[in-house]
Amino acid sequence: MNNKMISIALLMIGTGLFFWGYDIYDSAGSQLSRAFDGEAPMKAYALLIGGAVCAALGILRLR
Repeated sequence: MNNKMISIALLMIGTGLFFWGYDIYDSAGSQLSRAFDGEAPMKAYALLIGGAVCAALGILRLR
């Protein structure tokens, strides 16, 4: 039961981090930065990757 709760928590946190990263990536400031510099903020990439990894760990632990 405890492993299942940890898995669900990892999945929820990972999903939240992923969408937070996407929100930062898609923000107006980030779009302007990408238009002029061609680069997105590292925080957006870190949240997207971290959220995906966390969600994947949660899914793998559910099995």
